Amino acid sequence: MSDLNDPRVLFAAERTLLAWNRTSISLMAFGFLIERFGLFLQIMGREEFKVFQRHISFIVGIAFILLASYVALASILQHRRVLRTLKPVEIPTGYNPRLGMVTNGIVGVLGIFLSIYLFRGFL
Repeated sequence: MSDLNDPRVLFAAERTLLAWNRTSISLMAFGFLIERFGLFLQIMGREEFKVFQRHISFIVGIAFILLASYVALASILQHRRVLRTLKPVEIPTGYNPRLGMVTNGIVGVLGIFLSIYLFRGFL
């Protein structure tokens, strides 16, 4: 990837990984909001629209949460590919470039657990 022997390449990759982390957290929050808004519509809405609105918002909300989990986990693979192209001189001594990947992995796994929790509550 780089012949610059410059640690800024690593830090650019780290910023990209963290941007994917923010994106996945935002998608997850949006999916949770959509899913819970369907519950609100069910409570406040008219009888003939309750079931339909609840099912649609549930499906769309869970889809956003699962998309967020996929984005978080896929960004780990992408970041690992970038790290393999770097030379040891481009990684500062004592710096752990895997901490961001662990964070994204936790966010991805928590998104899957959130989907399971919401699905069990829907049944």
